Amino acid sequence: MSFQIVTITSQGQVTVPAKLRRALGLDKVKKAIVYQQKDKIIMEPVHSITQLAGILKSKRLKNKTIEEIMRLEKKAVEKEIIKQALK
Repeated sequence: MSFQIVTITSQGQVTVPAKLRRALGLDKVKKAIVYQQKDKIIMEPVHSITQLAGILKSKRLKNKTIEEIMRLEKKAVEKEIIKQALK
């Protein structure tokens, strides 16, 4: 495990060192999940949106407004991303 000091800009941006990006397969079109674990910031790659397929199957969407459906979708996606990150 190697360590590097990074700078946090006034806008809260951090540049992930190239060596770490390559090791995790990250590039400019990929996404990562960031969360707090005790006193640490954890960042993990989100490998594919296809991993989220089927997470809404248990939800009944009939007779719901588009706003309700979008809220349910957002909640389900957030829950699944966190679940995947904690594996």
